[in-house]
Amino acid sequence: MALSISQIYRYPVKSLTAEALESALLAPDQVLPNDRRFGIAHASAQFDSLAPEHLPKSNFLNLMRHERLALLSTSFDDSTGTLTILRGGKQVARGQITTPVGRSIIEQFFASFAAGDVRGTPKLLDGHDTAFTDQGSPLVSIIGQASIRDLERVVGEPVDHRRFRANFYFEGDRPWEEFTWVGQEISIGDIRLQVVKRIERCAATNVHPDQGTRNMNLPLALKKGFSHIDMGVYARVISDGTVRIGDPLICR
Repeated sequence: MALSISQIYRYPVKSLTAEALESALLAPDQVLPNDRRFGIAHASAQFDSLAPEHLPKSNFLNLMRHERLALLSTSFDDSTGTLTILRGGKQVARGQITTPVGRSIIEQFFASFAAGDVRGTPKLLDGHDTAFTDQGSPLVSIIGQASIRDLERVVGEPVDHRRFRANFYFEGDRPWEEFTWVGQEISIGDIRLQVVKRIERCAATNVHPDQGTRNMNLPLALKKGFSHIDMGVYARVISDGTVRIGDPLICR
């Protein structure tokens, strides 16, 4: 079976809602536009907005430690820089987070929402071109849906692909096929990428993406079923262009 892209996602605010896309513009050595551009940081996080640098995930509210974040539904408007937050279908906060006033509105919301989990008022950081990804390098993530289905076989129930927060999901017949690409070049449509490593999974995957509860132990299931805790691969973009749903994926 020919491989093809089935879903594309970006995550404008680290650990908040996955936003589904029909297409994504890629550039060499960059993440998807606005992917993990923002992060809700602890008050103690040290960050220079005039010279932004990557920060480890321990500086941020994240699903691994703050599963209630999944109760929120967020959307980011690129044209206005506005972040809208819903809970239970109702708007609870809205701010233009590319401005100090808008960031302050969102910070005050999270100070209340995360009360007891954080000390002081959280800071909404704008990394601009520096993405707050877990690995510290500007990479994109890719997962085969067949691999998730094989994990479902071990778990014995459906596993929502959103738990893994990848940028690209593809359809194909062979589980774990993406692991064989490490060190090789692949193409998605006309875009070329270099696959650099497998992705180790942490407790963030245990959180239900809508309910904000821990109802699975996927790293343990991976370890028991496959003797590893990996799902998906990271790749470095090496040519520019646009990736669209339905584009073929080819290992060169």
